[in-house]
Amino acid sequence: MNKANHITILLLVSDQLIRAVTQETLEKEGYVVLAAGDLGAAVDRLREAPPDLLITRMFVQNMPGHQAAKYLRTKHPPMRVLIVGGMLEDDRLADRATLDGFEVFPKPYSTSEFLEKVREVLNKPRGLAAASPRE
Repeated sequence: MNKANHITILLLVSDQLIRAVTQETLEKEGYVVLAAGDLGAAVDRLREAPPDLLITRMFVQNMPGHQAAKYLRTKHPPMRVLIVGGMLEDDRLADRATLDGFEVFPKPYSTSEFLEKVREVLNKPRGLAAASPRE
């Protein structure tokens, strides 16, 4: 049995196509994925099962993904957070996320790099996730 089968990921992505592709990619790796397109749906999904990891983008609908992640973490503090996206090259945005112990992963990246980053974040002790420079 794949070790990933015991790991639950809450995926908060408002773009339906990106959410579907990301969900499929993660599920092929054996993760249980709770997908949501907005904060309300994410709160509902969070109640279904306590996730090990929240993956979100820099913006979710009209809300900064960082703010959504902070709110969701109040509902489940041990959850790790990975924020992915194209605007994370801005050091101010990355610094704001890392102050809260969130990992950040800027675009562009390949599917294999994304999955490697997910595994890296999941292998860190809860609550100690912090951004690491990409090579």
